[in-house]
Amino acid sequence: MNPSDLQPVSIERMVRAVEKVRERLLRSTEALEKAGIPYAVIGGNAVAAWVSRVDEAAVRNTQDVDILIRREDFQRVKQALESAGFEHGTAMDVDFFLDGPDAKVRDAVQLLMAGEKVKPKYASPTPDVAQSEHTGDFRLIALEPLVEMKLNSFRRKEQVHLIDMIGIGLIDATWPGKFPPPLAQRLQQLLDDPDG
Repeated sequence: MNPSDLQPVSIERMVRAVEKVRERLLRSTEALEKAGIPYAVIGGNAVAAWVSRVDEAAVRNTQDVDILIRREDFQRVKQALESAGFEHGTAMDVDFFLDGPDAKVRDAVQLLMAGEKVKPKYASPTPDVAQSEHTGDFRLIALEPLVEMKLNSFRRKEQVHLIDMIGIGLIDATWPGKFPPPLAQRLQQLLDDPDG
C-alpha cells in the first residue's frame, strides 16, 4: 500500500472501531435474547469479558463477534439477526452475518455450532450454549470451555489470548489436568514458556 493512500491518524477512528464491535455484539445478542434463542458469546469478546473481571487494563480489542448457537436454532437465528439489520453469508462452511450491505467480513457476526468440531483435526467439539452465564448484557461462555476452544484452535491469536489469561491468573498450573492430553500439552507449553 502506498503511504499516500492512508487515512490520517485519528483517535476518533480508533475509538469508533472499538465502539462498532461493541455495538455489533450488543445488537446481535439483543436480537437473539428478544427471540428467546439460546446462545453464548465466545471468541475475543468472551476473552475480553473474562479478562476485564480481573484486570481492565489487560483487555485486548477484537475485530469481530463470535457467537455459539445450536444447529437446530439456525433458521431462527438467521431470522432474528436479519431483522436486526445483518445480512447472511457463508464462506468455507462458516455462517456469518455482515453488518449491513456494504460491510466487510471483518464487520461480521460469525456463528459456530454447539457440540460440533470446528475442524476435523480438533481434539474436542465446541461446548453447548448451556455452559454459559448471563452477564447482564449478554450470555457469556464459561471460562473452562472457552479455554478448551482456544486450545483446540491454538492459532497465534488464541495463544495470545491464553497467555493473557495466564498472566492475570485466570489460568494457572492446575488447569492442564482439565483437558485431554493434546490440549493439556499445549497449555503446559504456554505455562512453561509464555514468552515463546
